[in-house]
Amino acid sequence: MEATTLKRINDWLSGNYEQSVKDEITKLQQDNPAELEDSFYRNLEFGTGGLRGIMGIGTNRMNKYTVGMATQGFANYLKKSFTGEVSVAIAHDCRNNGRFFAETTANIFAANGIKVYLFEALRPTPELSFAIRKLGCQAGVVLTASHNPKEYNGYKAYWDDGAQLVPPHDKNVIVEVEKIASVDEVKWTGGEANIVALGKDLDNAYLDMVKTLSVYPDVCAAQHDLKIVYTPIHGTGITLVPAVLERFGFTNVTIVTEQATPDGNFPTVVYPNPEEKETMGIGLQKAKELDADILLGTDPDSDRVAIGVKNSKGEWILMNGNQTAVLAFNYMIEARKVKGIAQANDMVVKTIVTTDMIDTIAKANNISCYNVLTGFKWIAAMIKDKEDKENYVIGGEESFGLMIGDKVRDKDAISAVALLCEMAAYEKNKGRSLYDKMIDMYLQYGLYKEDLVSITKKGMNGAAEIADMMKGYRDNPPAMLDGVAVNELLDYEMQTGKNLTTGKSWTIDLPKSNVLQFVLADGSKISARPSGTEPKIKFYFSVKGELKSAAEFEEAQKSLDDKIARIVSEMKLK
Repeated sequence: MEATTLKRINDWLSGNYEQSVKDEITKLQQDNPAELEDSFYRNLEFGTGGLRGIMGIGTNRMNKYTVGMATQGFANYLKKSFTGEVSVAIAHDCRNNGRFFAETTANIFAANGIKVYLFEALRPTPELSFAIRKLGCQAGVVLTASHNPKEYNGYKAYWDDGAQLVPPHDKNVIVEVEKIASVDEVKWTGGEANIVALGKDLDNAYLDMVKTLSVYPDVCAAQHDLKIVYTPIHGTGITLVPAVLERFGFTNVTIVTEQATPDGNFPTVVYPNPEEKETMGIGLQKAKELDADILLGTDPDSDRVAIGVKNSKGEWILMNGNQTAVLAFNYMIEARKVKGIAQANDMVVKTIVTTDMIDTIAKANNISCYNVLTGFKWIAAMIKDKEDKENYVIGGEESFGLMIGDKVRDKDAISAVALLCEMAAYEKNKGRSLYDKMIDMYLQYGLYKEDLVSITKKGMNGAAEIADMMKGYRDNPPAMLDGVAVNELLDYEMQTGKNLTTGKSWTIDLPKSNVLQFVLADGSKISARPSGTEPKIKFYFSVKGELKSAAEFEEAQKSLDDKIARIVSEMKLK
């Protein structure tokens, strides 16, 4: 065991930590030294989004002390950044220890003389973002590990615009957090009078705001009995989704009872991630039993949403994140235009790894489409940059995230559920389904197909292995993939693009990010991006073909799937 790891362990054994914590360290020394080493071999990094990690004792775990030191550093930065009264909003999801971490965070901010608005119980992440803006807070924190397994929890930090931290505040907060060298520097108690509870009044303000996003309330009224099946997957969605669907006028909503109760152990799923078919399995079965029109599922903190629909054969399928985004972007563009409420300066925003089909749709409708780095904080930053110049309509990314309207500055599955149901009602009013609409768009704009390969590298060596993979691709990019020349290498870390044939290079006008993209001569695109929150490297594949008729959809889609499979094989990713 390295000397720095041993020092961290000894510091905890001799420091101002609870006896139960010291007893657990002693037990791990005897029973599981490997686990002890992993718990202390590093400090849990406060990254640009905050903390996320496995819960337990140790410097590399989510616990009272790592959360406390992070909060003290954040509080110090807030007091340096703002004069006068400083206030923060705090929320948590259904995770184990979520309430404890939220109250710990609230107590420390309050002890530092900061006013705290603490939600009375679990609430969705988007409501936290809304609350920051509604209450005029300078910052916010939500305790959530999003869709990670049950062993995890996390701490997401927000700024006064309701968005997660961006430069310079992200790096500056990290500096202040890293200055906290001991738990003795944390102000744990003493300001409880500074804490105010948030409850139904804020819920109603948020729900009222979401209702204003409706483009066709008359269609919702006409199709009020749309058969909707919804699962919160044991998360926070149960607090607001039924209420927002009622506000939109839908009267035939079935909640998946097996997954309706908030539970940080997620007893019915392995991963509480609606991107996984297995996670949506109970909901799919219920939708099939009821012959529903649409199935929706939200993750634990309700910022991601998945939808299921019936295909042309009547079989239930899950739309992927890119398809869901395409449907939502197109609806907000098309329906607003038909309704006569579109504005000449409307804009939409997506991330660089989200389908280029959105760019094509926006261009066809003469709407600006901006591409930003992965993460909704960059979409929020674009909104801020364009305020008073362009009218933001919708933003999204392929990982099942949508942000409709500008009152929330993070991905919002609550408003997305409502609008997706309105979209299903809009199509049903025409005797069609969202699946039919998707096929129509493929016929109009081309058949786009995307896939994602995630490679997990756990443990102490995982980060180094991922770094080596990125260095290899950066230094020796492939010249050909699937018999097609790789024309361009886009390096967002170096902020340069290069034509690999001519050698011509150019500057990429986006903040630095460790992302590589290979653009093939036929327009296919492969992106490599280490995850910022998990020990993973993700490879995004995007290819395009032509769809001549709806009857040829499955055959054309298989052809593109085969193309992606060949590229994955050549890159030795499977």
